[in-house]
Amino acid sequence: MGSDNESVLKAEHVAKSFGMRRVLEDVSFEMRKGELIGIVGENGAGKSTLLKILVGLLAPSSGTVSAHGRVGYCPQDALVFDTLTVNENFQYFASAYNLDGRDENLGAWEKQKKSLMRHFNFEQYAEALVSTLSAGTRQKLNLSLAMLHGPDLLILDEPYTGFDWETYLHFWEVTVDLRSRSNSILIVSHFIYDRQKFDRVLQLKGGYLACD
Repeated sequence: MGSDNESVLKAEHVAKSFGMRRVLEDVSFEMRKGELIGIVGENGAGKSTLLKILVGLLAPSSGTVSAHGRVGYCPQDALVFDTLTVNENFQYFASAYNLDGRDENLGAWEKQKKSLMRHFNFEQYAEALVSTLSAGTRQKLNLSLAMLHGPDLLILDEPYTGFDWETYLHFWEVTVDLRSRSNSILIVSHFIYDRQKFDRVLQLKGGYLACD
C-alpha cells in the first residue's frame, strides 16, 4: 500500500477534444507517494491521450495536471534510437536528464545503467545497434531508460508487452524495490493481471475514470 500521504500526481477535471471528437470528458484522480495504481481501458478509450497529458506532451482542452518530483515515462512505442547502440542510447538519455552534467552524478548513472541491464538480462547487447534487437529486448531498454534518472513517479504505458515470463517477474521485483523507497508507479494497460499487487485499479470508459 502507499506509504505516505504526500501527493505526487493530481489530475483535476481533465477533458480533451480533437475537433468535434471528445476523447476525455472529466478525469480526476490523485496519486500519493509509494502508491501503485493501474488504469485500464479498451483500445480507443483514451488511455494514451490521458498519459500524454499527464506527462506534459499534450495539453488538455480543460482541467489541470500537477506533478511533483522527477517523472519517468515509458511509452508503449519504444522511445529509443534505432541507429544508436544500447550504450549510446543510455548516454543520450543521461545527457537529456543532465545526469552527466553535475559532479555528484559522475559515474552514478553508469552504475544505474549496469544495474538495470543486469536485472533485465540484456547486458550482452550493450554494443548492439537497437535496430537489431528483438521487440522484447527493445522494451527492456525502453523501460530502463525511463528509470535511469531515478524518478519519483514512473508512468508506464503497456510496460510488459513482449516480456517473457522471467522478465515479467523481474519487472515486479523492481516495483517492490521502488515502492520500498516511496516511489510511485502508474501502469496503464488494456488489461491488468495480478490485481492484488495494486493499491487501486481505475477504469477509463466513456471519457471518465472510476474504480474498476
